[in-house]
Amino acid sequence: MAVNSYREDEQLEGIGKKETLKRLFSYLFQYKFQVVGVLICMLITVIITLVNPLIIEKAIDVYITNKNMYGLGRLALLTLSINLIFIIMVKVRMYVMAKISNQILLDIRQELYVHIQTLSFSFFDSRPTGKILARIIGDVNSLKHVLTNAVTTLIPDFITICGVVVIMVVKDWRLALASLSSIPLMTVAIWLIQKFSHVRWQIFRKKGSNLNAYVHEGIAGMHVIQSFHAEEETQEIFAGLVKEHEQSFIDAVRIANMFGGAIEFCWGIGAMILYWVGIQMIGKESVSIGMLVAFGTYINMFWNPVMNLSNFYNQVITNLTAAERIFEILDTKPDISEHADVIDLPEIEGKVEFEQVSFTYDEGTPAETKVLEEVSFQIKPGETIALVGPTGAGKTTIVNLISRFYDIQKGRILIDGYDIQKVSMESLRCQMGVMTQENFIFQGTVKENILYGKMNATEEEIIAAAKAVNAHEFIMKMEKGYDTILKERGAGLSIGQRQLIAFARTMISMPKILILDEATSSIDTHTEILVQKGIEALLKGRTSFVIAHRLSTIQRADRIFVIDKGGILEQGSPTELMEKKGHYYDLYMAQFKNR
Repeated sequence: MAVNSYREDEQLEGIGKKETLKRLFSYLFQYKFQVVGVLICMLITVIITLVNPLIIEKAIDVYITNKNMYGLGRLALLTLSINLIFIIMVKVRMYVMAKISNQILLDIRQELYVHIQTLSFSFFDSRPTGKILARIIGDVNSLKHVLTNAVTTLIPDFITICGVVVIMVVKDWRLALASLSSIPLMTVAIWLIQKFSHVRWQIFRKKGSNLNAYVHEGIAGMHVIQSFHAEEETQEIFAGLVKEHEQSFIDAVRIANMFGGAIEFCWGIGAMILYWVGIQMIGKESVSIGMLVAFGTYINMFWNPVMNLSNFYNQVITNLTAAERIFEILDTKPDISEHADVIDLPEIEGKVEFEQVSFTYDEGTPAETKVLEEVSFQIKPGETIALVGPTGAGKTTIVNLISRFYDIQKGRILIDGYDIQKVSMESLRCQMGVMTQENFIFQGTVKENILYGKMNATEEEIIAAAKAVNAHEFIMKMEKGYDTILKERGAGLSIGQRQLIAFARTMISMPKILILDEATSSIDTHTEILVQKGIEALLKGRTSFVIAHRLSTIQRADRIFVIDKGGILEQGSPTELMEKKGHYYDLYMAQFKNR
């Protein structure tokens, strides 16, 4: 796969603007009853808004002209009452829409997170974690005002504009035509502005994603930065990324700010033409002062919504890229998918078979790397297999294929005779336990970290698992024992302690197939002696695959596979391979000749 880093802008698949907007606004239909309530409130406010200029016209032409103060007072009370209703409806509308939009953001973020959990390792291998976080957090948050204003601005302002135009045309089509004469100029200006604006907001989102990725990487690797006194170098890179982000924002805003200027310019031209034509017609052609004042109010009522809609359109253009980035991930198909007719894998004994298995990373790309070529072997239930060989030979690939973290291009992998591509991944992986040298410790208590292996485990099972791997003793020496809260990634624990907690987590899951991928490479010799008995207990009765560069740790394996050059160069018990004096013998002697 093409690996993206903070140095590179992400490339989005082409998604049409109309399709993106249609898909985004479809989330509103999940709350159609609440939206209908909001629309009713807005309809009432729009009617009141349209009636107000007519009240002014009547007040001037009927009551003020005839000095009818009683009638003017009654009209004032009516105006006060309906505008009080207007205020209440606006408040209700704002509250309900804020609640709806926040819930939609939660829905989108949850959908995005759930989907990401289904994606294959290749997705995470190809991009920094920070860029994924940017989409889940920042991009989702940026959609809030778009969703809210889609209902509270787009619909009522559009209705207001239509209502104003109808009323003006009915009252005097010539004044209406004069008022709206600058619309063609506005249409051309907005089309040109949005064309350039959308591209610049795309660049801004990409630069923000790059910055987020670098910050995440820097925080995660802070111990390395400080160890090698690389603060100045990283600060320079950070400053460069911030500058790019800042400049992309300035470029985007420069174009976006033209929306308001273009609307105001066209507004001014329309008002000038209205009053120029209107003044010529006062006293003639049935045009009164009250009508001209009403038209002056209506032209403001026309252009204010147009300004609001242009701002909304600007907002859509600004945040459309965020929606595109979100939907791109939601449309990403997992490399590993289940067929419609998969079955659940029953409880297994642990027999594993590879039949002519071939596997290539990034097949069909310039980065294509062939790792395994027609590999075949059979593992009996309960057998312990050690995988040795040089870095990059394919040891970890073999165990990843058994867990079906990647799909093979050729051959079959069978567990108890079941093709793993024909069983559900959940039923497969729930019967497997995987331990690596980088076992993740979550922020939470010791107990909660162990419970990840079996969420419904009892207190007795937790303690038994910890005792089995010799973790119980050091846990009980901690401040609150199993209720001690651990920091993120196990900060404050030694590498050995983190490994022991991870061993307990695996032990409690009681897996049928166990994978230990360099699981003891980071443990000191003293800790290794303590945990070795726990490992033996873990391996007992389970089919196990052990990857280890420290050959002293695999002497009790039933068989050793020497992996290199796309296949198994030799296999046998430790004693058989030493007597054979082949590849394993050479590896063993090279590792121990200086001891």
